[in-house]
Amino acid sequence: MATATWGDAGRLDALTRLDELARLDTPVHRVDARAKVVVTLAFIAVVMSFPRHVLSALTPFALFPVLVLALGRIPARTVVRKVLVALPFALAVGIFNPLLDRQPMLAVGPWLVSGGWVSFASLLARFCLTVSAALALVACTGMDRLALGLGQLGVPRAFVVQLLFFHRYLHVVADEAGRALRAASLRADGRRALGPRAYGPLVGHLLLRSLDRAGRVHRAMLARGFDGEVRVRQPSSFGATDAVFVAAWLACFAVARAWNLAELLGRLLAGWTP
Repeated sequence: MATATWGDAGRLDALTRLDELARLDTPVHRVDARAKVVVTLAFIAVVMSFPRHVLSALTPFALFPVLVLALGRIPARTVVRKVLVALPFALAVGIFNPLLDRQPMLAVGPWLVSGGWVSFASLLARFCLTVSAALALVACTGMDRLALGLGQLGVPRAFVVQLLFFHRYLHVVADEAGRALRAASLRADGRRALGPRAYGPLVGHLLLRSLDRAGRVHRAMLARGFDGEVRVRQPSSFGATDAVFVAAWLACFAVARAWNLAELLGRLLAGWTP
């Protein structure tokens, strides 16, 4: 008999993996959430500011997510898997670049590489860098502390609360979807796989159940005195270590943006003779 496993424990464990990693106690985890948010946003802004045909200058920026993941003891495979899940969106955005820009730009041995392929590779590199940095931020901070840090930085409270609720109740929606898929599979009695037409009513049913569940959760929260404020158990304080963290990384980003460190290193190695 066919069964649906979308809402099974394995998938729910995958959704909560970053929350479990955020409970670790490492130097990166102890940095104030505001410092990590500022550095990550600056990293994303600097990486996205490069022209579309720049590729080698992006390589030094991989040091930031790699160091954060290493010092935070975050398994690289956890982040890589999540990046690969979102990678098709980047592929869909840049897949036509090689067709639209066929002007030869550089030579790799006997082959000429067009500007479209270079811009496509640059897009994928920037996507991997920014997404991995964002995932490292969540894994080393936790959504509760991250929401508190965003609120302290002046982000509108409505946005912060919506972000926090989306994260908290994503598991509830996943569980509802899993039960709906299992029920549809049981009604089919394993005679055939669910066709595309079956997913329309399933999505509508999931929407109605989610709205009903959201109403019950909201009423329960109001009964418990919810006032829209984001509160966490661990107080946050911005200290000297956090200031050094921000200043050091911003300086590194500025240097890597001003000079192509990969090209400078290549010229240095090419000119060095043992």
